[in-house]
Amino acid sequence: MGVYDELQARGLIAQTTNEEKIKDLLNHGKITFYIGFDPTADSLHVGHFVQIMVMSHLQKAGHVPIALFGGGTGMIGDPSGKTDMRKMLTEEEIDHNIACFKHQMSRLIDFSEGKAMMANNADWLMELNYIRFLREVGVHFPVNRMLAAECYKQRLERGLTFFEMNYMIMQSYDFLELNRRYNCQLEMGGDDQWSNIIGGVELIRRATGREVYGMTFTLLTTSEGKKMGKTESGAVWLDAEKTSPFDFYQYWRNVADADVIRCLKILTFLPLTEIAELAKLEGSELNQAKEILAFEVTKLIHGEEEATKAQEGAKALFGAGNSTENMPFTELTGADFMEGTIGVLDLLIKTKLVPSRGEGRRLVEQGGISINDEKITSATVRLTKDQFIDGFVIIKKGKKVYHKAILVD
Repeated sequence: MGVYDELQARGLIAQTTNEEKIKDLLNHGKITFYIGFDPTADSLHVGHFVQIMVMSHLQKAGHVPIALFGGGTGMIGDPSGKTDMRKMLTEEEIDHNIACFKHQMSRLIDFSEGKAMMANNADWLMELNYIRFLREVGVHFPVNRMLAAECYKQRLERGLTFFEMNYMIMQSYDFLELNRRYNCQLEMGGDDQWSNIIGGVELIRRATGREVYGMTFTLLTTSEGKKMGKTESGAVWLDAEKTSPFDFYQYWRNVADADVIRCLKILTFLPLTEIAELAKLEGSELNQAKEILAFEVTKLIHGEEEATKAQEGAKALFGAGNSTENMPFTELTGADFMEGTIGVLDLLIKTKLVPSRGEGRRLVEQGGISINDEKITSATVRLTKDQFIDGFVIIKKGKKVYHKAILVD
């Protein structure tokens, strides 16, 4: 089975600009391709992980990936799928985020010489001459066609700035630059990038006469069409400091029955024959498939040792032992207490179990928070240091999220 067929069998391919040609290039040739990553945060998240898996599949098949970091486009922000303009980041924030992306991605893609490349579109976008850019690139973008693109449609009623409208042109120009510099022939991205990718394919054809290609892959959604990778406390990050290996493992262990096989196909390298056997499981037997999914994905992101600890911790916690050894934890110091006590809302925010006091109050009022197996019934509850038996308390959020708060002084 060629790599294109493998991606198709795993349900990863959404749209292509020329299916037969792309299939032939990927199954029988060796090409350079790219995927762009805008540094809007200081960590990649599970949505990016789908793109990285595609890169890895193609790299294993002998193709050369370019990970393009948006040091330039990140100054604007992609309006695709957004109802409002993104927060503008400083150059320093963008550079920091790119450094974090590079570190994380290097664990998943082999960037040794000749195997893959990293590039930053700030290298060409930040030095552009505006008039020359309009003459060379802007002339190829009819405004009526741009406004018809799906990525702009939903923003027209709320307000689309000229600032943001430039994003498609800049992303298209990235493809042109990468084609000139590295003979890059294929741009890929999530299916929400289809309009931007077509823009690049068309720009290269009009500006140079060369034929290049675009391909999108399916977004990570549930069987009901909702985006995966979101929890009550925010995104599921690949950075262990933002989403602990234990919480990361638990997220995948708790996916819905209807989603587990699709996630196994998209997010692991398990052979399709093995996944087909797991697909035969029904009812409570599907928990076995969920444990395999959680372990395999956590192993890819955090390594086998952390995946094993997360798995053992989950089994101990939800089994008879209620072990806290591998439970995610937060350390508290005297500075976190006021007159020897800490409010339950402050504790929830400190442990990052909730993003805001309002969310914490809602959870408490709905009976969703317990501390040391005692349900918290009021958002005004304060804990004393004496309640940190053996130096810690166990916080339970909902039915499946556990966190240990440790008093270190």
